[in-house]
Amino acid sequence: MLSSWKHSSDSSHSHAIVIGGSIAGLLAAQVLSDYFSQVTIVERDCLPEQPVPRRGVPQSYQLHVLLTQGYRILEQLFPGLEEELAEQGAPFIDWLGDCPLLLGNNWAPRSASDLRTRACTRNLLELLIRQRLSQLQPIKLLDATKVTALLTNPERTVVTGVQLQAQGGTTTELPAQLVIDASGRHSQTPQWLKQLEYEMPQETIVNSFLGYSSRLYEYLGNRPDYKALYIMPQAPAHTRGSVMYQVEGGRWMVSLIGVGRDYPPSDEQGFLDFAQSLRSPEVYQAIKEGHSCSPISSYRGTENCCRHYEQLSRFPANFAVVGDAVCAFNPVYGQGMTVATLGALTLQQCLQHQRDSQQGLTGFSQRFQKQLARVNSTPWMMATGDDFRWSTTEGKAPGLSVRLMHKYIDQVLQLASERAKVYRVFAEVVHMLKQPTAFFHPSIVLQVLKLALNRGSSATNKGQHILPKQLGLSSNQSR
Repeated sequence: MLSSWKHSSDSSHSHAIVIGGSIAGLLAAQVLSDYFSQVTIVERDCLPEQPVPRRGVPQSYQLHVLLTQGYRILEQLFPGLEEELAEQGAPFIDWLGDCPLLLGNNWAPRSASDLRTRACTRNLLELLIRQRLSQLQPIKLLDATKVTALLTNPERTVVTGVQLQAQGGTTTELPAQLVIDASGRHSQTPQWLKQLEYEMPQETIVNSFLGYSSRLYEYLGNRPDYKALYIMPQAPAHTRGSVMYQVEGGRWMVSLIGVGRDYPPSDEQGFLDFAQSLRSPEVYQAIKEGHSCSPISSYRGTENCCRHYEQLSRFPANFAVVGDAVCAFNPVYGQGMTVATLGALTLQQCLQHQRDSQQGLTGFSQRFQKQLARVNSTPWMMATGDDFRWSTTEGKAPGLSVRLMHKYIDQVLQLASERAKVYRVFAEVVHMLKQPTAFFHPSIVLQVLKLALNRGSSATNKGQHILPKQLGLSSNQSR
């Protein structure tokens, strides 16, 4: 039995390696520092000392949202991080009171709530977490270094470290008692497993062919009374949407969204024309006379991809895979960073179980991958289920149950656009504070049935622009 716990008799040999230094890897390192005497984060990029995008994370130019659940977990893992974000000028956003959301043809009712986070760029968040970790004695960050292979025992049953390659091409070996792959969508773990004569994991891919174009604005052309705004694409007709919100320094991140290969352009006039084509003129009016402070950046690597490591009958011991390297989501739903925080908690719980049961790392790898798969299953269902609303989406076709679910959720969304209490439940599910089963609370089911009975009695305003004065500014809508 491998005894590799911090404060154990052989703690001087207790070492864990994390492959990848983005959000999931940084969170994993924070958790591991409580269980191992040394934690090394290996990152292929040269890490900047300022909150700027980096080459290895092309999506770092884009909008990133930390949902309320993720924000609370992050504060739990890094107490005081909220104050540090505040010092950097990251504004507080009440996602029900400060963020008009266009659902169907209506702006959802706005009201004060406790669904709040500090809004910031991903680059600032990563930098602050890296700075926190650099203050922890057990943690070492090795950047500009690539992991090229896993090291194992002669039987290839236990991972014993990694092979490293520096920028100059020099190759070295780094031993460890546990290796965590947090290298993202382009993880090499499937190939490494094949080289070690293990079965490669099955992959499930669902692609709605969604693309982003984003840029930062120093200020907007209007004076909005909100801190964020979301125009949702709506299947089947409205493939275009937008998200914009305030970030540190008083700037605004504006992202245009297109589904089904209706990709937003990256040129100046095309960007404005796309914004003008949205169902509401609000975004166009905000940016046409705004002052931009970054180029327009596009991103299209948005397919959902799940690698089923939990299904493998054989898996090397003392090795685990986390974050996007296991399950990557369509980023339009804002789940990625929050799912990473849930994965960190799962890692913490599994390591604590191993310590409490005095099992060392025996059985840890497969136990962790199965538990992580259960954690990922709900956000995966939410993301892929919504993507399958589009006829252009590629992937395993949904069954009758999913199609029926879409019809029911459509009614819930219509209610949410009109009734503050239902919208609150919708927001709690989106922010991962409640399970989707909350949509089947008897009070909501009853309202859906009433709506279905009366659905023919009211006309809709299909195809019409939603005027700014309809932004749902009232804070006392509580039907």
